[in-house]
Amino acid sequence: MLIAGVDEAGRGPLAGPVVAAAVVLDPAWRVKGLRDSKELTPAAREELAVEIRTRAVAWAVGASDVAEIDALNILQASLLAMRRAVEALAIPPDVVWIDGLHCPPLAYPARAIVDGDRSVASIAAASILAKTARDALLVELDRSYPAYGFARHKGYSTREHLAALATHGPCPAHRRYFAHVLQMDLPL
Repeated sequence: MLIAGVDEAGRGPLAGPVVAAAVVLDPAWRVKGLRDSKELTPAAREELAVEIRTRAVAWAVGASDVAEIDALNILQASLLAMRRAVEALAIPPDVVWIDGLHCPPLAYPARAIVDGDRSVASIAAASILAKTARDALLVELDRSYPAYGFARHKGYSTREHLAALATHGPCPAHRRYFAHVLQMDLPL
C-alpha cells in the first residue's frame, strides 16, 4: 500500500507562504535520522531533504501564497497547500496520512494524525521537505526585501522582525491580517 505522508510548514510566521509536502516512502527503505523537522538542525534537514527527494517513491510540494492566506485564513490556506502537494504527486497514493487535526478534501482516503510528524516516517519526511522548501523561499524573499531579515528568521515574529515591521511597515510578503502586522495600523 502506498501511503502519502503530508505536513506543512509556515502556519505561524508573519510573512511568506505556507508550504506543504507530500511524500510516499519505499516501505523497505529506512531513513537514518528521520524525524520531525523541528527537531533537526538546518544542516541535518537539508541533508535529509536531498536523500528524501532522491530515494522517495514520489514527493511533491504545494504552497498557498500570502494573498490566499489573507483571503481564506491560515488553516484553509494550509489545507489548500496540502491538497496541491498531494495532487502534484507523480504516483497516486492509496491513502493519505496528514499531520494534525484536519484533512483537506482529497480524491483519496485520508486520515489526520495528531503529532504524525513524530510517529509516521512519511509524515516526518514531508515535514522536512515542507520546511526546507519554505526556508528556501524565505531566503529568496530576503533578496527582494532585505530590510526584514527573512533569511535569518524565516518570517517568524522574532524581536528583529518586529523591529523591522515597526520601522518599515509591512511589505507585500507580509500576511496583512496577522495580529502583529495589523498592529502596524496601516490601511489594508
